[in-house]
Amino acid sequence: MNLPWHLYLMAFLYIIAGINHFKNPGMYIKIIPSYLPNPKLLNILSGAAEIILGILLIVPFTTKLAAWGIIALLIAVFPANVYMFCKKKGSFSLLKIILLIRLPLQIVLILWAYQYTL
Repeated sequence: MNLPWHLYLMAFLYIIAGINHFKNPGMYIKIIPSYLPNPKLLNILSGAAEIILGILLIVPFTTKLAAWGIIALLIAVFPANVYMFCKKKGSFSLLKIILLIRLPLQIVLILWAYQYTL
């Protein structure tokens, strides 16, 4: 079965993002909301999930399952994105605008993954 190029792109992006959790853990740990326990473990789990789900996306037998996993992961990490936006103090700087744009981008990413669940 030939998989579409955009599925390979999605898989690549999640695998690279997952690897980055291990290469630059501090970047992710600092955006984990303070009310969640053990930020280091949560970073490891989310990074590993991104890598595993990215790989499973390109295995035809597991594509649908991986897409549902990515949707669940995106929903699970959404509070970290909100926390990061709210944590940034000050007026609307370029960074604050990027963080604001990132929130609805999650919906786009969910819809992108959803097309592989059908």
